[in-house]
Amino acid sequence: MNLPKFIGTPLKLILMVIPFASTLAYAENMSGSFDGWRQVGNANWRIENGEFVADEGNGHLVTEKSYQDFRITAEFYVDTPTANSGIYFHITDVNMIRDTTAYEANINDERPDMEKSTGALVNHMAPSEYISTAGKWNTYDVTIQGDHIVLILNGVTTVDTRNTTHPDAGPISLQHLAGEVRFRNVDIEAL
Repeated sequence: MNLPKFIGTPLKLILMVIPFASTLAYAENMSGSFDGWRQVGNANWRIENGEFVADEGNGHLVTEKSYQDFRITAEFYVDTPTANSGIYFHITDVNMIRDTTAYEANINDERPDMEKSTGALVNHMAPSEYISTAGKWNTYDVTIQGDHIVLILNGVTTVDTRNTTHPDAGPISLQHLAGEVRFRNVDIEAL
């Protein structure tokens, strides 16, 4: 049987591609501009070479959209082991972003309480192993579906847990608290 063609493409192929294309519509690559983000706090966020950069102040870049089930991947760089940053999600109050009002995938290699160091889900689960991130580019992959939270740092699953402390949807933020912090290739995909 010959299938009708659409601009030279068999209809069967078009129907196979449509579900994939609709999935891609939810993916957002947000690096390179502040479109889709707003600043909270007094960190000196700026864009350099397509990267989100801050090295002074205390603050967040917060998504304008809220997300419930999602996957975020981001590359980050911190200059020293005492640099302090993180990826916050399911934020309940964007004017008071804390590890008690949101989940935090932490970035802080030399915390006094190492159970909250880089790779931890702060206040909920220590990282499965210590991974040094200072002075190089690293990749965070954070996925939440329902109560299932998975953090993958540089290809290592540091957290795989179930938690309902912050069950509602909310914005996502990138934090600057200390040191030089850089983010690039930030992708958020609603699931």
